[in-house]
Amino acid sequence: MASSKEYLHFVLEQLSGLEDITYRAMMGEYILYYRGKIAGYICDDRLLVKPVPAAVAKMPNARYEPPYEGAKDMLLVEDVENREFLTELFQAMYDELPAPRKKKKKQ
Repeated sequence: MASSKEYLHFVLEQLSGLEDITYRAMMGEYILYYRGKIAGYICDDRLLVKPVPAAVAKMPNARYEPPYEGAKDMLLVEDVENREFLTELFQAMYDELPAPRKKKKKQ
């Protein structure tokens, strides 16, 4: 089941207090970037974030779920209505998110 644009826009609005939140569509779902790093996914109208230590600390009872079949488990964010929590979560996660992969130069 693909995610709705309405849910994407709702999550983006909740994160609007942060600078440089972007997204990219991927087969009916969305990858969320925070300051150029992949922070999470919107899949099946669910917000999932990378299970970095800061995210686990902020959501110790969160369920681990794969964003799609065959993917690594991520943390399900259930409190998406809480704008302040989401802002703090993404800010806390930033330093622990992996750096973007360097694209190989074409020869």
